[in-house]
Parts: sequence; C-alpha cells; structure tokens
Amino acid sequence: MENLLKKLDLTSLRLFVAVCQEKNIARAAEREFIASSAVSRRIAEIEGLIGLPVIERQSRGIAVTPVGETVLRYAQMIIADIEAMSAELSLFQSGAKGSVRVVANLSSIVQFLPEDVAAFERVFPNVHIDLEERHTADVLRLIAERGADLGICNATGLDAAEVEHAPYRSDRLALAVPRAHRFAAAARVAFAELTGERFVGLHDESALTRQLAAEAARQHAQLDVKIRVSSLDALCRMVHAGLGVAIVPEQTAQLYLGTLDIAIVPLSDAWAVRQLVIVYKHREQLSASAAALVRFLAQEVT
Repeated sequence: MENLLKKLDLTSLRLFVAVCQEKNIARAAEREFIASSAVSRRIAEIEGLIGLPVIERQSRGIAVTPVGETVLRYAQMIIADIEAMSAELSLFQSGAKGSVRVVANLSSIVQFLPEDVAAFERVFPNVHIDLEERHTADVLRLIAERGADLGICNATGLDAAEVEHAPYRSDRLALAVPRAHRFAAAARVAFAELTGERFVGLHDESALTRQLAAEAARQHAQLDVKIRVSSLDALCRMVHAGLGVAIVPEQTAQLYLGTLDIAIVPLSDAWAVRQLVIVYKHREQLSASAAALVRFLAQEVT
C-alpha cells in the first residue's frame, strides 16, 4: 500500500469513478472519449496496486466490490478537492474585478485587517475594498439587511443573526495598567481580581463594553468606569495618563508598549479568548470579488 501515493494517478481514479457511475466499461469509455481497452487497463492497474479486485465484470456491466466502494469514496473526495482547487486558482489567474463593501468591528480593524487587506489587494489589484468601522451589532444587522457584502465581527450574537459565517482570527483580552500599578509585573490576572479598580472604557455600543458588563453582572460585580472614549488608541492613552486601567485586545495594546508608559497583563479567564468571524448573507450569492476575499481571509486563520 505504500506505493499508492507514488503510483496511483488522477486519470486512473477519474476513469474508475466513471466506470462506477455508468456501471459499464464501454459507456464509461464513451463518456470519457477513450478506448474501452484503455479503461480496462487502468482498472487493472488500480487492482494491481491494491492487490484486490475493485469491480466484478458481469454480462450486462460491472458490479463494484466492497473494496471498490472504499476506493470510489476516496476517489470522489480527491477529485472534488482538485476541482475546488482549480476553481479557486482560476480566480488568481483571471483576476477578480469589482468592489467589495466590508463592515468590520474595531478590534479586527486595529489588529488584523490592514495587513490582510493590503495583501489581498496585491494579489487582486482590480478589486476595490470599501472598509468601514462598525460595532459588532451593526455589522450583523447590515449583513442581514444586505447593507454590505461582508462583515468582520466577534462571534457573540451569531445565534440570533440571520447570516452565514466563516472563522477569521482569534484574539485575547488583556489588562492595560500604568507601569507602576500593582498588577504590572503579574504573568496573568483574573477578571474577578479587578473589583475596586477604576476603569476607562469604550462607549456603551461596543461589543467589548457589553461583554465586560455581562461578565461583571455574572460575577455580581459592577465596573467603576469613570471615563469612556471611542477608540482603543484613546483607551491606552488614558491608562498612560494614570486615569484608570482598561481591558483591551492584547495585540492592540502591544502596539503602544514602546511609546506609552503602560504594561499589558493577559486575562486568565476562558472567555477572554474571542473568536472573530467573517459574516455574509448567503455564500452562494456572493460576487466573485467578495467570494475571493472570503477565501483569502479565511485561509489566513491562525
């Protein structure tokens, strides 16, 4: 069996599938525009490699053996994968054209999308990306209402949204504190340990604000938020100025470690790891440009 990978070729598999579908070698040969003897030879080669019969010849055609059924199942999957790869590569060869409107939440825009969109446009220079920042709830609403082609947002809330989705990236929440803070040197910190801290936070509409409020309520606690701002950049600057601590996406906060007087401590809570997803109304209804962008972003998952 170790010789299968080296000696079993796609043409033989394709002809074997045709024979199984037609239940007749002559009809399969006619369908594939090849001589019946050549088809029979290919089947014999498969049987020689496996060491077991894959078909039984009968007076009116063929019957597939149990071994042949196994080969058929895998052959169909292999051919389907090759066809899917061909279709996807054709997008790169021909070059998708047009524009794609993308709405994305703040976390994805700050952490991942700039580099990913730039890489996509290098491959598809004729596709224009119109990117707009929106809160997660607005992203889901716009996609459901067909107000945009694609969305990037947190996975929370997907169950109630009338959209389809694919995985994009994951991020971890962390505590941003002034360097002189008591938690600055900690390896990790639990959300429950932050009771009594003075917070700076984002506006109420943000998914992060809602997530933290929900977790605080679950723990029968209340966050002492003195200042609210509209961006993660402003949030980190407020921490730098000593106006409070903040919970932010870890990768975002790391951008400011060299310029601001802050320390970053990952949250140890399981819910602090969040999944970002690509959302769209219906996959089969996406334009060629939007479909190419979904494939490109989804394969960047880490």
